[in-house]
Amino acid sequence: MKIRKTTEPICHRSWQRSMPRGPLCALTAIKRSGQRATPRKTRYALISQRGNSYVCVEDDAVVGTFAFIAGPDATYVHIEDGAWNFDAPYHVIHRVASNGKTHGVAKACFEFCQQRADALRIDTHEDNIPMQNAIRKYGFARAGVIYVSDGTPRIAFDWQKEH
Repeated sequence: MKIRKTTEPICHRSWQRSMPRGPLCALTAIKRSGQRATPRKTRYALISQRGNSYVCVEDDAVVGTFAFIAGPDATYVHIEDGAWNFDAPYHVIHRVASNGKTHGVAKACFEFCQQRADALRIDTHEDNIPMQNAIRKYGFARAGVIYVSDGTPRIAFDWQKEH
């Protein structure tokens, strides 16, 4: 089998290309890299079963993962300190994670999702400055503050394709 070399990560559903455990592999890589991995394996498994789990692959190795889910999302019903910048059907990007060594995972994720949806929403922790910077770099605008299921706040962003 010829190993395909790529210059930046490519994304696809985690169950494609004989990689049914992609999100779990990415989670393991994230833990090994020293990043804080808060999502539970069972949540990744559920996301994968529903066909919403994606992996970023570079040189045939999983280097990142994310969930790409059609909205609406109950987490985004209530927003404080702002408002959504548009009221249209949207997709949500959740649980973006990399192995901590590969550059371009956020770029690959955002470009993949922006090619497949007219509107996107995403959130991140207020202390995750690198993710906030990446989100803004790819055209997302701050919308306000939402609260996840455990009650902790997240900064929410949205993006809409220009027509």
